[in-house]
Amino acid sequence: MRPVAVTGLGVVSPFGAGVKAYWEGISGGVCAIRPITLIDTEGFRCRIAAEVPDGVGGSTRRSRADRLALAAAREALDDAGIGRPDRTEAALIVGAVGGGMLEAEAWYWQRARGVPAPLPRALASSFPSAHADVIGSVLGLGGPRETVVTACSSGAASLAMAADLVADGVVPLALAGGVDALTRICFMGFNALKLLDPAPCRPFDRDRRGMSIGEGAAFMVLEDVVRARARAAPVYAELAGHGMTSDAFHVTSPHPKGEGMVRAMRAALREARVAASAVGYANAHGTATPQNDRIEALAMREVFGEGRLLVSSTKSMIGHTMAAAGTLEAVATVLTLVNEVIPPTARLETPDPEIPFDCVPRVAREAAVELAISNSFGFGGQNVTLLFRRAA
Repeated sequence: MRPVAVTGLGVVSPFGAGVKAYWEGISGGVCAIRPITLIDTEGFRCRIAAEVPDGVGGSTRRSRADRLALAAAREALDDAGIGRPDRTEAALIVGAVGGGMLEAEAWYWQRARGVPAPLPRALASSFPSAHADVIGSVLGLGGPRETVVTACSSGAASLAMAADLVADGVVPLALAGGVDALTRICFMGFNALKLLDPAPCRPFDRDRRGMSIGEGAAFMVLEDVVRARARAAPVYAELAGHGMTSDAFHVTSPHPKGEGMVRAMRAALREARVAASAVGYANAHGTATPQNDRIEALAMREVFGEGRLLVSSTKSMIGHTMAAAGTLEAVATVLTLVNEVIPPTARLETPDPEIPFDCVPRVAREAAVELAISNSFGFGGQNVTLLFRRAA
């Protein structure tokens, strides 16, 4: 793949609005996983999540997820200096799962209890595809427009697809990212599966007990490298390669040997034409479930060998943000290259001896890295690996 420049970043996270707040939070090892306020958690084993603070995203006439997505998308375009005239050819790829389900659930909850409840305006945005319509129309994006629904790898898949459009010359630039707001069905479903830890999650810890849920949105502007240089745009990094695979093994469980994960990582390396030994950091999928962490580590060992690769999970601070996770973690990976700082795996107290990597426990670490990967692995074995190169 011809390298694609990352020229704009936008984030809404449990630390608030903006890339600055996000980086300060994750590089500082701050855990944003707290008691839930958005929904009633009475009777559930787990009652915590990483919520975006109140007031982020503007008018409540739109769904919560639409508001998060718009705020992050607008920041990314502004950061890249992409004005209205340049947006007419820009592609828009959005990774989403929950759509505006939070508002739909609230309406249904009231009706089910016999409380008169007029249809909220935000209910029109209940489908995942609504986010692309809202972002595209509000921000004036006139190129190809797509929605990607690949479970927890949706945000990463959106970046991979957008990169292909730019690298192949279909469009000169693309806005791509992921968004998900906290919903009852997601929270209740993971509780029912007994995958949630009652305390903030501890990826790669020997005593980990499950994941934590989060919410947020993140977008990147991806641009042809020559075009970016011609307009003197600041380039954060290059998206040099990606791999997308499917295990086709089980509805919720990954392949026991991480077969699809291995193929995704090797495909990213092959596309970027770099050796595994050249990669210095992996922002892991790192959900903190006993099975997933172990299998991801097994797959990384197969590709990179033992010990040398630095690994961390930013989910330890913002939880698993579902469709937004892949892009939030890709932004973290890019900022790692820019700032020469590896964000930590917060609350990692006792490393699991089955995970043969330095997972940067509790405190960020200074390290200059030239190449880094971001892993995203979704239900159904939907695997995406993104490989970023430090900008020249």
